[in-house]
Amino acid sequence: MNRLQSPEAGAQPRRDHRLRLSAVLAVGFACTLACTTAVAANDNGCQPVFDAMSKMFSTPTHIYMTETAEFHPGKTTAHEVIYAGGTIYNNMQGKWIRSSMTVQQMMDQERENRKEATYTCRSIGEEMVNGQPASKYASHSETEDVKSDSQIWISRRSGLPLRLELDSDVGGSLGKSHRSMRYEYSNVQPPAM
Repeated sequence: MNRLQSPEAGAQPRRDHRLRLSAVLAVGFACTLACTTAVAANDNGCQPVFDAMSKMFSTPTHIYMTETAEFHPGKTTAHEVIYAGGTIYNNMQGKWIRSSMTVQQMMDQERENRKEATYTCRSIGEEMVNGQPASKYASHSETEDVKSDSQIWISRRSGLPLRLELDSDVGGSLGKSHRSMRYEYSNVQPPAM
């Protein structure tokens, strides 16, 4: 079972599904999108997704996410995440918090997550996203805890993800959720804290 630390400094690893799911999805969301090395090697359609998510981890990035979920019926929540200087910053309730997990630790966690999941992905066309030509991919992944279907738009110019739409089902009382993410790369700086 995957374990992530909560954003608070010094926190112990937790099994809280909401925290783990939010951290994985909001902070990088490579878990349900990035293809395993084995899948990427066997399916050329997965390699661009794998490459884009890996590149995003090493690029200053500002992620804007909205979420609707069965565990918060009728409510849309907004989250932001910034990767800058090897540090991850989370804004989940109007306050920026420096994560105890570094970008390198997140990359290592994602490598571990990929070992525990099965993935399929395929190219589904080309579209413009914020004036940029993008290749669009569909992905399906399953772990012990989560089943996800997503669409990701990858910039044809930079090879970085531009947009992501994700539907997940964790079962039980947490149930289904939908997340929309927008990735920005210009003038990304650590937030004022």
